[in-house]
Amino acid sequence: MNEKKCLSEEDVKRLYITPALHNSGWEDDIVMEYYFTDGRVGLNKKRGDKKFADYLLFYKTNLPIAIVEAKDNKHVEGAGMQQAIEYGEILDIPFVYTSNGASFVEHNRLTGEEKIISMDKFPTKEELWQRFISWKKIDGVGEKLITEPYYYKMGDKTPRYYQRIAINRTIEAIAKGQNRILLVMATGTGKTYTAFQIIYRLWKQGVKKKILFLADRNILVDQTMTQDFKPFSKVMTKIEGKKLDSSYEVYLGLYQQLAGEENEEPFRKFQPNFFDLIVIDECHRGSAKEDSRWRKILEYFKDATQIGLTATPKETSDVSNITYFGEPIYTYSLDQGIKDGFLAPYRVIKSNLSIDIEGYKPEVGELDAKGNIIPDKKYETNDFDKIIVIDARTKAVAKRVSNFLKETDRYSKTIVFCTDIEHAERMRRALINENMDLVEKDPRYVMRITGDDQEGKAQLDNFIDVNSKYPVIVTTSKLLTTGVDCKTCKLIVLDSNIKSMTEFKQIIGRGTRLYPDKGKLFFTIIDFKKATDLFYDPDFDGEPTVVIEDSLDGDKSISDRSVEENSGIEEAFKGGDSSKLTPTKFYVDGIREVSVALESELYLDSDGKLIVGKIIDYTKKNILGEYATLDSFLNVWNASYQKKKIVEELEKKDINLEQVRDLLKIKDSVDDFDLICHIAYNLKPMTRSERARKVKLSKLYDKYSEECKKIIDALLDKYSENGIADLENIATLKNEPFKDYGSAMNIANLFGGKQGYQNMIHEVASVIYGA
Repeated sequence: MNEKKCLSEEDVKRLYITPALHNSGWEDDIVMEYYFTDGRVGLNKKRGDKKFADYLLFYKTNLPIAIVEAKDNKHVEGAGMQQAIEYGEILDIPFVYTSNGASFVEHNRLTGEEKIISMDKFPTKEELWQRFISWKKIDGVGEKLITEPYYYKMGDKTPRYYQRIAINRTIEAIAKGQNRILLVMATGTGKTYTAFQIIYRLWKQGVKKKILFLADRNILVDQTMTQDFKPFSKVMTKIEGKKLDSSYEVYLGLYQQLAGEENEEPFRKFQPNFFDLIVIDECHRGSAKEDSRWRKILEYFKDATQIGLTATPKETSDVSNITYFGEPIYTYSLDQGIKDGFLAPYRVIKSNLSIDIEGYKPEVGELDAKGNIIPDKKYETNDFDKIIVIDARTKAVAKRVSNFLKETDRYSKTIVFCTDIEHAERMRRALINENMDLVEKDPRYVMRITGDDQEGKAQLDNFIDVNSKYPVIVTTSKLLTTGVDCKTCKLIVLDSNIKSMTEFKQIIGRGTRLYPDKGKLFFTIIDFKKATDLFYDPDFDGEPTVVIEDSLDGDKSISDRSVEENSGIEEAFKGGDSSKLTPTKFYVDGIREVSVALESELYLDSDGKLIVGKIIDYTKKNILGEYATLDSFLNVWNASYQKKKIVEELEKKDINLEQVRDLLKIKDSVDDFDLICHIAYNLKPMTRSERARKVKLSKLYDKYSEECKKIIDALLDKYSENGIADLENIATLKNEPFKDYGSAMNIANLFGGKQGYQNMIHEVASVIYGA
């Protein structure tokens, strides 16, 4: 028999594949078991399996050029190639290999060719590199540029795989002369860090010497300077005031600062060719519109390479990122970020209030609280807080949000999105009245953060700070829709009419960041205005296409100026003398009660699809999907020597037994086995103590000595206390009270050796879980 057939995959790697790579000159350029995802976070708050390549081969430090997947020799040559090609596509790697220790199979993703090569003919690093740059038509200058290393100091983070792809594709495009580039990366995936690495490599090579980073919020500029762009501190400045210092190399500025007022354009103080690289953050806003004042800045510096960054490229009849920048050079979506485990998954609670379902119809001639006649029509969800204000509805929203926090964690950072600033102020007051006990301890527990409120805006940094307890709940209208990096935000409340896909994506992005150190592994959306119906729109997480929607007033209002400037309090009347004009809002206080009439929950399943149902129903459905009948479950359970692995496999299917246990108020003393049987097959659960007592009363004891019976008794006590894992784990014998009987091996010998001990454990488990 071929000796290789007896070797494990690890042996094949150690004895054949690694030496073959070394013989071809690959030494320090090999990364073995290269993990490129973190593992998707499930509903059970546990991570799934991480994806990894057996070998990743680098040309210099920043350019992975080949991937090798290993199999043991019992597999045919080429086994695993389809997975290897999939990984090659994900990682954007041109050359893909598999090996079983007898030969390599090469798949060239540049040409589509696939061939077998012998173990002693694996290509050298230079061979692969020359094939790569020849295919890409990259010249000597371009080669220097694309091989420039990342900025990295000991302790710094290195780019994730998708950031590396975005950086390398951008550098490669610039090396080949492309001057308009669009990168689409979901909120929370590190757009600014990616931009820094792009700028650094271009700047280090001297290809780009004067760089402008453009944003439309002070907080975006300030965060960038103190965080991702900090290594530029000696050559970096923020453009402020009217004095423009030309001695720096990296400039950060606000559109508003450079655009100035209508009759002055400060950006013209720079020569048109002063900047050779401009990076536009959140480019879906003002600069996307062809006739905007902000676009004039980009057109003035038209000879510069311009890179647009956005999570939500804007495509309407008169606003288009793609028309200006071209198709995205790389897209990393929210869906992919969640699947990879880099972004937090979400659940949705769709809360339908009684008045939203029924609508509101005033009596003919009915006056509102301010003495104005309410127009005679039926008002529905989209009218509330925009045209007609019903105080009882505001209180109902505040009560539902507060109850959710009381049921989960009252200190979960929460953003409540309201229709306008006046609505945000009323919501702040209603939330205070629902949480007076915590507001008494610190009035910052609930705050309004809007563009017009200096006290609120002053607390924005504290809300963002992961170590700051307050504010906890903030109400807002537009100010927090984008650019606010609150890593610990666990709850987003939608009580605003959101019709724009761009705005919706930006709002959802406020919750997508993971922060396990503070228990942030997922977030919840409570939706009162059916905004989350946009999740079902095919454009939600897909590729943008030109002209997909008509412009909306809500978007136009912030297209040409910062939200901070545009967020003044909406007046109660349009124009001057309020006695002669029609109110824009009517205030109704005669309605006594508004309640939650209907509520549904939606969860992301393991495939990333939103499914409707309560968590208990979801869990039951998933268990029955694995084990359609009680008999099928019992057969697998009783046959297994490692029952905890069955539970672990269920958890990989997003089954959160502990959450269901809490919801059903089933005590910890009930075994996971009974919990599963209760959820899926409606069986009455027993406690572990009751199940252990069955063994002690069974005939199983009759076959063992008194000493063995005492050991079994002690094991059953461990099971009653901690569950099946302690019973199945032989390491339990190292703890009290088993030390009195000697080593684990001595105890096993009392049962006829290790196999005899394992047989005893299996017999005991069979009685524990017997009918």
